[in-house]
Amino acid sequence: MKIAFIGLGNMGGGMAANLVKAGHEVNAFDLADEALHTAAEHGCTTFDDAGAACQGVDAVVTMLPNGAIVKSVYRESVIGHAPAGAVLIDCSTIDVATAREVISNAEAAGYDMVDAPVSGGIAAANGGTLTFMVGGTDKAFKRAEEVLQAMGKAVIHAGDAGAGQTAKICNNMLLAISMIGTAEAMKMAEKLGLDPQKFYEISSQSSGYCWSLNAYTPMPGVGVESPADNEYKGGFATALMLKDLRLAMDAAKDVNAKTVLGAKAAEIYEALAEEHGGLDFSSVIKTL
Repeated sequence: MKIAFIGLGNMGGGMAANLVKAGHEVNAFDLADEALHTAAEHGCTTFDDAGAACQGVDAVVTMLPNGAIVKSVYRESVIGHAPAGAVLIDCSTIDVATAREVISNAEAAGYDMVDAPVSGGIAAANGGTLTFMVGGTDKAFKRAEEVLQAMGKAVIHAGDAGAGQTAKICNNMLLAISMIGTAEAMKMAEKLGLDPQKFYEISSQSSGYCWSLNAYTPMPGVGVESPADNEYKGGFATALMLKDLRLAMDAAKDVNAKTVLGAKAAEIYEALAEEHGGLDFSSVIKTL
């Protein structure tokens, strides 16, 4: 299959490389020369124009920073440039309304399209073990599934257009809340005189079990290896977690959902991002 991949940042670069590994022919585009150079090293054919990259392909995958850019790229470089039979797959994390609008515009132009945000972070993007939460019609999902399976361990059809974004922002709101709770409990146990490793051994095998503790332990030298053991470098940046929390809070406001803990988590990450936006989101433990 011939696939255009637009957006080769920390996540997109690894995803495009995995498409090549799976035997697909990849046309790659990014505004950064360094990203294009890396994509070429991984076997992609690089382009200096997004519209040109989309010509003659079977699928288009995008991984972009925000909804405004997604809307612009699809309007100016994808719709009308990619063949009418191509399936369009947006893996960016954006607001639900924009996702639905872009998909509606694509469908009006004759394309099948899904929103397919990801979970797993940079390591999973590089390793091909992402989880994709997909919104769109059954037909569009089935067409996108073949492409997504080359980049992930799980491809889940969440529902109609926008459902993927809904799943992503709700999941990450839960993740932010649980990470703060895990960090608070670990620091409190330590201050009460309990060895943090012993707390991990106990809580990770009892009712305190959760992903933030068991799979992404926020304290250095405790539990599993995580960004905490690399001075909170790599992983999922605080600034990106804050972006997702802002999207979640905006969506909650739109539908009058009560998110007391989500709002508090957003407040905490707003403060953290001012000083440590580039560090992994588990660095919230440093504030305790």
